Amino acid sequence: MIVDAHAHLLPKDYPADAPECFPHMEPMEGKSDRLLVFDQMRFPAKEVFFQAERRVEAMDSSGVDVEVVSPMPPLLRYDLPKSDGLAFARHVNEFAAELCSYDPDRLIGLGMVPLQDPDAATAELAQIKKMGLSGVEIASNVLGSSIGHEKFLPFFQEAERLGIAVFVHAMPSLMERLPAAAMGTYVVGIEGMYAAASMILGGTAAACPDLRISFSHAAGGLAMMLPRANYFWGGSWNEEPRDLERAVMPTDGPSPLEYARRFYYDSMVFDRRTIRYLIDLLGADRLLVGSDFPAMLREEPVAKTLMTMDLPETEWEDISWRNAFRWLGMDPEAEVTRALSSGARPLAF
Repeated sequence: MIVDAHAHLLPKDYPADAPECFPHMEPMEGKSDRLLVFDQMRFPAKEVFFQAERRVEAMDSSGVDVEVVSPMPPLLRYDLPKSDGLAFARHVNEFAAELCSYDPDRLIGLGMVPLQDPDAATAELAQIKKMGLSGVEIASNVLGSSIGHEKFLPFFQEAERLGIAVFVHAMPSLMERLPAAAMGTYVVGIEGMYAAASMILGGTAAACPDLRISFSHAAGGLAMMLPRANYFWGGSWNEEPRDLERAVMPTDGPSPLEYARRFYYDSMVFDRRTIRYLIDLLGADRLLVGSDFPAMLREEPVAKTLMTMDLPETEWEDISWRNAFRWLGMDPEAEVTRALSSGARPLAF
C-alpha cells in the first residue's frame, strides 16, 4: 500500500467573468493538455492535472494506491486583493472536491485559502471541511512573512480545532544572494527550513500541540540544523539538557528537536542516505511518500528509493501509508480497507 501525500492539481478552466487577476487555461493545438497563463507564467498542464480518470490511470501505472492532491503551488498567490483571493481559492477548492469525488477512496483533496488576509483564511477553513476536503495547503511564506508569525496563530489554532491537516509547500522567492536558477533547488530547501523553524521559534508549535502539519521536501535544510539548535538549547541531538548554563536559547518546554518530531515531512529528498538520516533523527513515524506529480515525474515505481533501503516492515508501512492517514486525521486500517475495495492493490512488502 502506498499513499502519495504530495501531488498536485490544476483546475481545467476558470469562470469566464473572473477578475483579470485570475489565471486562465488555453487549449493547446492537437493536444488534450492546456496552457496555464497566469501573469508572466506559461505552464503546459498535462491532462492528468485536471482529468480524474487520467489521474487514476497514472496512479495505477506507477503503483500509487491513494493520492493526496493539493493545488499547484503557483496558485498560492497571496498578492491578490482579499476579495479576489477568496473567490479564487473557492473556485480551486470546488474543483478539488469535484476531482476527488470521482474516486473518494483513492483521491484525497486539500484546499487553499487567502492567507494574505489571516481572518478571511481562518474563517474559510470551516467551508473547506464542509466541502469534504481533508486539509489545506499553504506556502512557506506569505508576502515575505514567515508562517510562524503571531498574526497567523489564529489560523493554525482553528485548523487544530477543526482537525484539518495543513500542508506547507516551500515557495521560492527571488533573492539577490542567489541567481534565479537556484529558485527551484537551493531556495526550496531554504524556504522549507525557514517555515518549519518559524513554527518552532515563533511559538505556534507550542500553542498548537495537536496541529497536524506536514512540510514538503522534508522541510529542506531543517534536519541538518536541528542538532545545532538542540546544542544551543542546552542539550544534544538525542539527550535531555545536561548543561543549562551553556544554553543560549530558552530551555523551558520541549527542545527544538522535540517540536520538530511533532511535524510530518515528505521524504522527497532524492537520496537514500538523506532518508536514513531523517529516519534516525526524526523517526520513521514522521515521514511520508511524496512525488510532486505531475509537476515532476514520479520515480518508477513510486517510492523506488525507499524500496531499496531494506527498511523493517513496520517502518516501511509507516512511511508508505500509515503516517499519511495519521497526518490527515484518518484511521489507517479503515482507510486501507476502503482503498482496497476501490481497486487499490493488496498490501505487500
